[in-house]
Amino acid sequence: MNKIVRKLRSSDYWRIGEHESWFQDMAAKGFHLKKMGLRFAHFVKGEPKKMRYRIDVAINKKNIPEQIEMYADSGWDYVTGYQYFQVYSSPVERNAPELHTDPAEQSFTLSALGKKLAFNAVMVVVALLLMIGMLSAIWFLDGTPTFVLIDGLAVQQTILSILFVYLAYISLQAAISIRALRKDLIEGKPINHHAPWKKHYRLNSIIAFLFTIVAGLSAIVPFGQLIKNDTKTLPETNLDLPIVRLADVEQNPALVRGESSYMRDNVDWGNRYTYKWSPLAPIQYESDENGVVPGKMWGDGSGEYSPSIHTRVYQLSVPALADNLIADLIKRHNYEYSDDDFVETKHADLNLLIVHEEDDFKEVFASKGKAVIYVRYYGYANINSVIENIVDKIKLFTE
Repeated sequence: MNKIVRKLRSSDYWRIGEHESWFQDMAAKGFHLKKMGLRFAHFVKGEPKKMRYRIDVAINKKNIPEQIEMYADSGWDYVTGYQYFQVYSSPVERNAPELHTDPAEQSFTLSALGKKLAFNAVMVVVALLLMIGMLSAIWFLDGTPTFVLIDGLAVQQTILSILFVYLAYISLQAAISIRALRKDLIEGKPINHHAPWKKHYRLNSIIAFLFTIVAGLSAIVPFGQLIKNDTKTLPETNLDLPIVRLADVEQNPALVRGESSYMRDNVDWGNRYTYKWSPLAPIQYESDENGVVPGKMWGDGSGEYSPSIHTRVYQLSVPALADNLIADLIKRHNYEYSDDDFVETKHADLNLLIVHEEDDFKEVFASKGKAVIYVRYYGYANINSVIENIVDKIKLFTE
C-alpha cells in the first residue's frame, strides 16, 4: 500500500494558481495529491513526476460527472474536490489542452462563487458585529471589566469572538480575492499556474497553528469551569478555607445558624460556599452565612438579632490586577453609596484596605499579593473584627 503523507493545507483556498503550483511542486518531489481534507491535504508517496494541475470551480455539483467525463476526453484526470473546487491533473508529456483557453469566458465560472462568497462574508461580519455588541455589554456596561476578566464570566464568548474575527477575515479575503481574480480574467489575464506559494503557505501555517490553540482554549476553558465549579452547604464547623466565618466575627457562643431561607439541589443557599475557577483567578470562593442569637433583639426592635456575612475570595494569577479588581468590586457593590463612603486606610499586613461602614452594615475590601477578599457584614460586631479575620484568611495565601 502506498504511503499517505498529510500536509497542512492552506486556508486561502481561493488562491487557485498557488494551489495548482503547490500540487505540481509536490508531485515533482514524489507526493501526488489524493484528497483535500478539512485541515490537511493527503498525498500519496510515489515516484517524482512532472504533472500539471488545474482547479475548476463548480457551484452546481450535479454537473461535475459531466465535466469529469468531458475533461477526461481532453486528457485531464479527476483527482479530488473540496468545497466549490475540483482538481484535475495531467502528466506534462500528455500535453493536454488547457481546461479554459479564454480568460474572459473562465471569469463567468467564478460569477456564482463570487456572489456566494460575498453573501457569506456579509453574514459573518453581521454576526461578528452582534457578538462584539453583546460582549461589549458584558465587559463594559457596568464599568467593571477587571471583575468580568477575573471572574471568567465571558471567557468562552471572548475566545469565540476571536475565532469569529478570524472567520470574518477569511470570508472577506475570499470574497475580495475572487472578485479581483474575476477582474483579471475579464481583462484577459490568465491564472498563473506557477504562482509562488511558499510565502502564503508559511503564513497560513502559523495562523492555522494559532487558530488551533484558540479553538482548543474555547473548548477547554468552559469545560474546566464546568468541572471545577461547585456549590455546597456551608458546614457549621470550621473549614480550612479562606472564608471569613460569621462566628469568628461575632465571637458570641450563643450564635446559632438561622433557618434556611432557600433550598435547592440539597444546598442551603443562605448558608453556602461556592468554589469557582477561571484562568486569571484559579481559586475563587463565594459564601453566604446567616445566624441568630436567640433572645437577643435588634436595637430598633425589628426582631431577633440575626447577623449575616457574605465573602468573596480571589487568588489571582496576576497580582497586579488586585487594585483594579477591588475598584470593580466597589462599583458592583456600592448600590446607592458614593465613592466617598469607601475609605482607604492603612494596615501593616495588607497592601490595600478599603472600608465602608453605615451603622450595622460594614464592608471591607482588602488585598495582599495575589489575594483579594471582599466581606459584607451586617451585625453589631466591630469592623476591626472583620478586618482581623480577613488578615488571618489572607495568610492562607501568603504563608
